[in-house]
Amino acid sequence: MTEQTNGRLDLVRGLGLLAAVSIIVGNVIGTGVFLKARVMTCNVGTPGWVLAAWIGAGLLSLAGALTYAEIAAAKPKAGGEYVYLKDSYGKVTSFLFGWMQMFIAKTGSQAAVSVAFAIFLNDFMGGTLRQVLYAGSIFGYAYELTSLQVVAVMVIVIFTTINCASVSIGGQIATYFTVIKIALVLLVGVGAFLLADGSFANFAASGAGGACEEVANSVKYGAAGFTFLGGFSAAMLGALWGYDGWNNIAMMAGEVKKPQRNIPLALIGGTLTIMILYVFIHIAYFYVLTPEAIASVSVDSSVAQEVAVRFLGAAALSLMTAGLMASSLGTLHTSILSGARVPYAMARDGLMFRGLGRLSEATRVPVGALILQGIWACMLAISGSFDTLTNYVIFGSWIFYTLVGASIFIYRRNYPDMERPYKAFGYPVVPVLFILTASALLINTVLTDTWNSLIGILLILLGLPVYFYLTRIYDGKPEED
Repeated sequence: MTEQTNGRLDLVRGLGLLAAVSIIVGNVIGTGVFLKARVMTCNVGTPGWVLAAWIGAGLLSLAGALTYAEIAAAKPKAGGEYVYLKDSYGKVTSFLFGWMQMFIAKTGSQAAVSVAFAIFLNDFMGGTLRQVLYAGSIFGYAYELTSLQVVAVMVIVIFTTINCASVSIGGQIATYFTVIKIALVLLVGVGAFLLADGSFANFAASGAGGACEEVANSVKYGAAGFTFLGGFSAAMLGALWGYDGWNNIAMMAGEVKKPQRNIPLALIGGTLTIMILYVFIHIAYFYVLTPEAIASVSVDSSVAQEVAVRFLGAAALSLMTAGLMASSLGTLHTSILSGARVPYAMARDGLMFRGLGRLSEATRVPVGALILQGIWACMLAISGSFDTLTNYVIFGSWIFYTLVGASIFIYRRNYPDMERPYKAFGYPVVPVLFILTASALLINTVLTDTWNSLIGILLILLGLPVYFYLTRIYDGKPEED
């Protein structure tokens, strides 16, 4: 399949260790680290517990990275989880993973970061952009359409179009945005400690009196019906959104040089780097602002922006907001660039509609897959809020991350003679802790946020009739060149 060399599943090993680490760090650092501090403070109340959630989510991601590293190094094939799940559980599970990527994870992420961009743009324009276009009831549910959602749709359309042009242009844009993201985290964190008036006494305070806009009472610290377990679970979901993407290099394993060495180093080193940066910037947030002030930040603003104003002044507000816009656009661009390769790869395997597996003769990119992905991401952006969308994404994603973590035991049992250049640190304890912790988080999320969890599960299971239809018409056979 020579056409595969023009897409995400290219088997040319052109990525060194530094590039592999950069892909992880650049993909992970997006909007969560700048937006989620407000909601998480409302969930758990104190800085200590917010930091505990970020550290806990980081350690969980690191345990996953250690587990993934063994599988990816032993089988460095393009497709990552799609390959591991098919080997371990069969085509149905791998198809549902691909379906989830298409209709929940990638598109949900794109919708979420496009809405985040619109929020930042509204700040940049002094709050004048946000206008209510429609407020009413749809099927008995209150619904509000604002100009921010329209802007979100517009940027999805723009970057989908850019990615239809050529892969080389897309790669250049991705590199540029990654540099800006890392610089922005360092700017806020270092500036807060060196230039802002702050106090470590803030760490002894509580955010119980904060406004906590659009945070449900069931997961709002101090509210009626609140339970700490439910609040901490909600905070963990917020933190996991910030770490989401630590596993992305597995999808590109077929393009990494010396994969047996570089993939484990990239997974572990990249995840550790992100964890350090995230904890550092959140310490900076609470050093400058009290927990109550953070919990009271407007839903249309961000904690990072409020902190930056304290040391950059009002004149620098536009500069900071522009940086946040660039960060969200970078994440959106990378997600669109890589996300379309999932339905493309599935189509080439006979597990998705054939048209999605064809490349444009002019640009050699999967235009059909890009367009379908863009349409669905636009619909999600119109349908709900940023936090709701990201919860759908994280819940659905971690179901499959947990299954991939468990596949390390299946690989060792079914393929005992497979060459394993790297063996998971702390095996079997670390993989078991990863599986148990992730499972407990998923179960608790179902119990405390049942409706949204059921929506996430339903969206995944909706792929079953599509799977049976596709296997009937294509018989699960790859498309011939």
